[in-house]
Amino acid sequence: MKALILSGGHGTRLRPLTYSQQKQLIPVANKPVLFYAIEDVIEAGIREIGIVVGPNADLVKKTVLSVEWDAEIEFIYQGEPKGLAHAILVSRDYLGDDEFVMYLGDNILREGIVRHLEYFKKGNFDASILLCEVPNPQQFGVAELSEDGKTIKRLVEKPKVPPSNLALVGIYFFKPIIHEAVRHIKPSWRNELEITDAIQWLIDNGYKVGWTKVTGWWKDTGKPEDLLEANRLVLDELERNVKVETKAKIIGRVIIEEGAKVDESSVIKGPAIIGKNAKIKNSYIGPYTSIGNNVVVENTEIEDSIIMDDSVLINAGRIVESLIGKGVKIVKGDSKPSGKKLVIGDLSQIVL
Repeated sequence: MKALILSGGHGTRLRPLTYSQQKQLIPVANKPVLFYAIEDVIEAGIREIGIVVGPNADLVKKTVLSVEWDAEIEFIYQGEPKGLAHAILVSRDYLGDDEFVMYLGDNILREGIVRHLEYFKKGNFDASILLCEVPNPQQFGVAELSEDGKTIKRLVEKPKVPPSNLALVGIYFFKPIIHEAVRHIKPSWRNELEITDAIQWLIDNGYKVGWTKVTGWWKDTGKPEDLLEANRLVLDELERNVKVETKAKIIGRVIIEEGAKVDESSVIKGPAIIGKNAKIKNSYIGPYTSIGNNVVVENTEIEDSIIMDDSVLINAGRIVESLIGKGVKIVKGDSKPSGKKLVIGDLSQIVL
């Protein structure tokens, strides 16, 4: 069995961060979101992984290959993203006639996919999808179940009147018949080949489509608020691991990586993670905060935020519920005339 992990797309909902990096590489608890997907498929025993890449292909390759994985990884260039089913179409040669799991690389699933894969194999399904109960099914693709509840009757995209509260999670298991389904569907109103249409083709043509329900949490990290929520959920499961000597006040479940320096006038309150070679001076790092590698924080309070690698925050006041990209510099100046001096990229958001 193979895995197909999607790491393409433009990530428009995460701009301006995604002008310079692929959305699946944005870190949650100091680890790229994409890595959670890779770890899940390896945990399930899959050792052949194809990663579909797009606009930032070189950056994705460099990031993925910076780690030694217990798997053979190939990269498949999609070009212009034209839908999830299109990703399968361009991956045809790589997939061959193998069964495979397709995993959207901006999803994080707490429980992994082992149980779901076992169900797919045991039931001898042609396809199997993951479903999760959500309070707002109108915003998702939703499944309508058969009368006995064992198989999928119909998939509905963002219905005004949902037939259930079971939303499609971005993880799918397929037998090779999916390639025929992909060839038979037509582009949607978005001019994309929709995976829901391909699965519906299987259903309409008498193929067996099963489903499993997610029992833990699942996050699609497509928006800033989703990334922050995923960060909270992952940090909530941290175990304390302070790898450096420090006289700082460390409270609760905190990870401080090698090379980090936290002075005695600082307070770190978990769950939180401080990356390698970070420098924390006379500052407060509060719960649900991820401080990346080589970050400098001085005379600043940060809580419920993600600060990415190589950023500098000096005399920055109190920062909350924020997503700060790589190499950002936030300092309080003391020159006259007083005022805020800003260099802000397109589609940024600042709340003062």
